[in-house]
Amino acid sequence: MKVNIKVVPSSKVDQVQSTIDGSLKVWLKAKPINGEANRALIKLLAKYYDVRQSMIKIISGESSKNKVVEVEK
Repeated sequence: MKVNIKVVPSSKVDQVQSTIDGSLKVWLKAKPINGEANRALIKLLAKYYDVRQSMIKIISGESSKNKVVEVEK
């Protein structure tokens, strides 16, 4: 399944919130430097969807706050 995600890096907490349109808003403590935020996003989404990290891939938006992520289930 593909999920649209709005990422807010450098936050005080790691948190995932579902929005009305089915997308997610994700707050990450990690900074958007050297892919830290992307790695933290994959780790947090794996926990949120209860899947392995290898089952989550960022399809588009690697260097953007707006991302499309594919989750294999």
